[in-house]
Amino acid sequence: MIESLPKEPDLWQYIRAVTAQLSEVLAVLERLAPLQFAEAWDNVGLLVEPTAEAVPLDDALLTIDLSDDVVAEADALGAKLVIAYHPPVFQGLKRLRSSQPNERVVMRCVAAGITVFSPHTALDAAPNGVNAWLTSAFGAGSRGPCVPSVADGRYGQGRFVHLDEPISLSDAVLAVKQQLGVPQLRVAAADAHASDAPVIGRIAVCAGAGGSLFEKLSGYDLYVTGEMRHHDVRARALGGSSVILSEHTHTERGFLTVLARLLGVETAQRVNFHVSKWDREPLTLR
Repeated sequence: MIESLPKEPDLWQYIRAVTAQLSEVLAVLERLAPLQFAEAWDNVGLLVEPTAEAVPLDDALLTIDLSDDVVAEADALGAKLVIAYHPPVFQGLKRLRSSQPNERVVMRCVAAGITVFSPHTALDAAPNGVNAWLTSAFGAGSRGPCVPSVADGRYGQGRFVHLDEPISLSDAVLAVKQQLGVPQLRVAAADAHASDAPVIGRIAVCAGAGGSLFEKLSGYDLYVTGEMRHHDVRARALGGSSVILSEHTHTERGFLTVLARLLGVETAQRVNFHVSKWDREPLTLR
């Protein structure tokens, strides 16, 4: 009942105690995935800031890609923050036109007072980020970044797992399917793994497109990512390493529910973090 609320000036202290501020949530995101560990080519952080004022935040929406449907979903939820994993503003914008989808979503967010934050490769590099989640598909073993950051070795590009007990390629494929929640994967099997003997012990993963990272690596039995060029896949298989591809966003999408739970804990459940129902992988199997 309204009568039970504290009277002025205690009312605003009460509201702040039960409702998180936008600035608080942005600070939590920075703590979970420090932007300093993002790739130099990336465009991460606060991308759309309609107002610099303190904004109470009850609901936030998580998505891989920002689209018109996702903006409409956020608006319907009353979510004043969208956490878009892929930056909707990647290269410098010279115009804002309603006829261009990538520009239009930015205009719509500004008009609706929706803040947009993108963690992208900062979240990939984090010790409890996307790539760490990918390696959790496999069993016990030592783990770490494939290319550690010189600033802090806990962060870095990709992630590896050196399994305590080697597995077969079929076991690895099943583990990835279960982790990503997908029925099919593309697999390039090295001759050494064709017999399905349990000989895969060193695995490297990279969310999204891992080809450029994997060019820096050697000595792994299996490489797992969303997409790679044909010739890179062929070269790995001929060189004795198997490759698993799942499509780009399949390696990222499942982590959104994990991130929503993490953010809920970090904000003492004062914000409802929703995972978009309208965001989806653009490629389908037919």
